[in-house]
Amino acid sequence: MIRRILFPVDFSMVSEHAIGNCIPKFFSTGVAEELVLIHVIDTTALPNIMDEYRKEVREKLENVAKEFRDMGINVVKTLVRLGTPAIEIAKVADEENVDLIYMPSKGENLLRHMIIGTTASNVARVARKPVLLVKYEWDKAKKSVKCFWDARRVFERPLIALGLGTCSGHIIDTVKALFEDYVKEATLLHVVDYGKHDEVEENVKKAMDQLKCLAKQFKFECGVEVSAGIASEEIIQEAVVRGATLIVIGKKSKSRLKELLMGSTAEAVVRNSVLPVLLVPCTH
Repeated sequence: MIRRILFPVDFSMVSEHAIGNCIPKFFSTGVAEELVLIHVIDTTALPNIMDEYRKEVREKLENVAKEFRDMGINVVKTLVRLGTPAIEIAKVADEENVDLIYMPSKGENLLRHMIIGTTASNVARVARKPVLLVKYEWDKAKKSVKCFWDARRVFERPLIALGLGTCSGHIIDTVKALFEDYVKEATLLHVVDYGKHDEVEENVKKAMDQLKCLAKQFKFECGVEVSAGIASEEIIQEAVVRGATLIVIGKKSKSRLKELLMGSTAEAVVRNSVLPVLLVPCTH
């Protein structure tokens, strides 16, 4: 079960949508217990921060906390920080020992309508806690925000992408610790994007045997699938075919500076998936 969630608030339309719709529905399932709110004043954009402005931000964040509390959500802390948003969010996640960071992630047409979405990919890179990235889009017809997930069903049918290296065990442990009781069925997927052409068939067979063993660690029904191709494309395609409600994928932890500069399969999945993505950092 998720004990504590960190939710960065930027007072944008996307934040308002999450506050009024997604976060309350998410908590209504009983999957999480506590909520920590944070707003980061970006000192790279605003180098001279007035005390009055900080006070205004604090009051706005407390009003958000009151909204959540009125809905029955246990907001245990509100924090206002100065600095680079992604770095400060990741630091607070460590300091507060949260189980999950909830991050809105922008769709292609939403850049003008949100602030935090431009930070989401950086948080995903640098955080040492699991990050749930939820993609929002701008509905031109309704002139409002829409999101591509059902907050009550997000953990029901996860597709869990495994590389079959040292990270796989950590991903499995994270799934079991955070939301195993809420899964109806899942799919374990491995993509063979390595080896010589004449080795693909044998590599697929070996991976299938490994996945079947790993599937036994879960108490829910778990299918297994091995495909060959470009990993990020296969993961997204298989998630759609399987009717997944969530993609779970790991990322290797490096220094925060290197993570800000480095691309990966996980980053490609985050960038291109419409489905929510749970990014699990793999520590060594």
